[in-house]
Formats: sequence, structure tokens, C-alpha cells
Amino acid sequence: AVLELLRRGGNAVDAAVATAATLAVVEPMSTGVGGDAFALVYDPRTRRVHALNASGRAPRAATVEFYRSRGFRTMPETGILSVTVPGAVDGWVALLEAFGTMTLADVLEPAIHYAREGFPVSERIAAAWAEKAELLLRHEAAARAYLIDGRPPRPGEVFRQPELAATLEAIAAGGRDEFYEGELARRIASYCREQGGLLTLDDLRQNRPEWQEPIATTYRGYQVYQCPPNGQGLVTLLALNILAGDDLAALGWDSPDVWHLAIEAIKLAFADGWAYIADPHYADVPVAALLSERYARARRA
Repeated sequence: AVLELLRRGGNAVDAAVATAATLAVVEPMSTGVGGDAFALVYDPRTRRVHALNASGRAPRAATVEFYRSRGFRTMPETGILSVTVPGAVDGWVALLEAFGTMTLADVLEPAIHYAREGFPVSERIAAAWAEKAELLLRHEAAARAYLIDGRPPRPGEVFRQPELAATLEAIAAGGRDEFYEGELARRIASYCREQGGLLTLDDLRQNRPEWQEPIATTYRGYQVYQCPPNGQGLVTLLALNILAGDDLAALGWDSPDVWHLAIEAIKLAFADGWAYIADPHYADVPVAALLSERYARARRA
């Protein structure tokens, strides 16, 4: 899909959106039009890195009090009450408008083709699909869309998704307005309401992606960029800051000491991620303090 777009004159951003859309068809357990998007884009004209946050917000009615009143002590990870506004489509449109050279219809063409005509499911994707079969069977609509007579597709089996093809065609024709304000939006909101969910048409209408300044750290002379919170990229920068105090090259590539230091640094970085990363509109996320050399020394110790 990507090579075809590049051959037709598309640029890296056109190709990235085409990739995301095609993966939504051929690897639906990992990504989809119901998901979110983050992106880092380097603009060679201005020599700047731009960060895009297209992670949809929680429904307005999704308050802590609501979930506690339903007996939840943590956020549900599955089911209709885990649903947030899908930000991916807005992200695709924002990327193409800012940096792309092709239309949304152009970049969605390969995904529509594979959804309509089908694709042979690879061994790895078939295995990942099978792991979620029990979860899919709990929901009639999910089972109808993603299973064949109640079972996941087998390796090499051609799988078709005509409903997803129709959805992508509607997005290609109507753009982000179709998905967030049009007939698709009304169907999404109606289904959520029927299933006891919280997502409304107003939640969808009010969604907007956000261009942000990326966060960064310097590791051995290289500037490493990530999307800021609520993105999870801070974890990568924290781990690199911890590792910057050790000469990994001197320890030898693939040595037990390198693995040990890297694993421990990543564990510490993820612990901080769990503790601090949240939506900065609603929580204080002390990015500058976390990325300071003083904090890195303390964690390294």
C-alpha cells in the first residue's frame, strides 16, 4: 500500500496515513478507525519537529463518580464503558492538511480495497486474532465483523470486511465531518447509547486534534523527540536519561550487563510513566523536572 502511494508521488506523511488505514484492515486487533493517533513529523523546510495529539477525550459524562457508583475501582479496559472518542480519523486529516500532498480519498484507497476484496491473514496476525476470539464472542456486533462462523480466521484464509469498507468509503467521501458529525457519528452515538455507554454525538462533534511542541532529551549527542503527555513517549526519554550515565559501548554489544542496565532503566521509566503521565489539562505532569539531570542521577542510583 505504501510503496504504491510513494510510486504515485506521495510523500512520507501520505504513506504514514495510508499505512495506519491499511493496518486498521489487516491488523484490526492492533489499530483501527475506533482508535487514536499520535505523530511526530519533521518538516525539512523549517527544520522543526511537530507533535500531533489525536487521542480522543473521554466522554463528558465519564466522571470518577459515575464509575465508582457502578462499582469500579479502576477504569474498565474492555466493554462499552471503556470507550473514548476515536481520535485517529481526525489525526489522519490533520496530518494530510498540514504536511500531505494527496487527498484523504487517495490514501484510503488501499485500505478500502483490502477491506472490500479481502486479504490473506498472515500467521502472526492470525495468532494474535485468535487470542481475542473469546472477547469478540461476548459482543454480537464484534463477532459478526471479526469472526467467521464464530471462529477467528486461520493463517492464509482470505478475510473480507464489507462493513469496514463502507465505513472507509464514507470517510473518504465526507472527510472528518462524516465521522464526527454525519451519519457515521450518529450511528456510533446511537450504538453506544443502546449498549449503555457514555459517548454522545456532542462528544464526537467537539473532538479536535492538537498540534503540540514535542518533548526531547539529548542522548550521546543525538536529540531524541517524543510526543508530550498524555502520550507515553516520556517513558523512552526517562530511560535514555538513566542510561546516559553508563558507557554501554564499553560493556560490549549484547552483553548481560547491557541488558541488565537497559531493563532496569526501562522498568524505572515505566514506573514513572504510570505515576505521572496523564492529561495535562487535568493533572500536573512535571515533565521538565522528570527530564532533569538531577532526577536522572537519582533514578540511576
